[in-house]
Amino acid sequence: MLTRALAVALSVLLAACASYDGRGLRPGESGAEQVLAVMGPPALRWTDADGAQQLAYPRGPAGFHTFMVRIGPDGRLRSIENVLDLPHLAQVLPGMSKEQVLRTLGPPDETLTVYFPARDELAWDWRFNEGFPQPMRMIVLFDASAGTVRSTLYQPEAWAGADQAVP
Repeated sequence: MLTRALAVALSVLLAACASYDGRGLRPGESGAEQVLAVMGPPALRWTDADGAQQLAYPRGPAGFHTFMVRIGPDGRLRSIENVLDLPHLAQVLPGMSKEQVLRTLGPPDETLTVYFPARDELAWDWRFNEGFPQPMRMIVLFDASAGTVRSTLYQPEAWAGADQAVP
C-alpha cells in the first residue's frame, strides 16, 4: 500500500515538473489545446495578424525562467524557449516600447516594479541565472512618460536593497 501511494505521489510530482517547461510537447505535432493542458493558462497572450499566437509563461518570481510558446496559424506548436537568457536579455534596447519588451521577455516581477517620480522613470525587473555564481537581476528603466526603454542594467541579486529595489 505504501509503495502504491509513493508511486502515485511520484507520478503527480513528475507531471507537475513536466508542465514547468512544456516537456513532452512536440513542435509541429502538439496542438494549442495540448499546450494549455500541459502548461496551463499563459500570463500573456498575443495574436498576430496571420493568426499565429505567442504565449508567455513566467515561472517566477522565485524561478529563473519565462517560457515563450509560439503557435502557428494552423494551431500547431512551433517552439518553446526560455527567454530569460543572455541572448534574449541583450535584445532589449533603448527606444523599445513596453509592449516590445513584454513580447521579448514576458512580464516582469510585478512585486519589484518601481516608479521614480523625480526622474519620471519606471523600473521593471526580471530574475535570471545563466551560469553566474549567484542569481542575477535585469532591470529595464523606462521613460515613464514616453513608455520607451531608457537603459538596462544587470546586477547580482545580492546587491539589491532590503526591499529588492534598485539601489
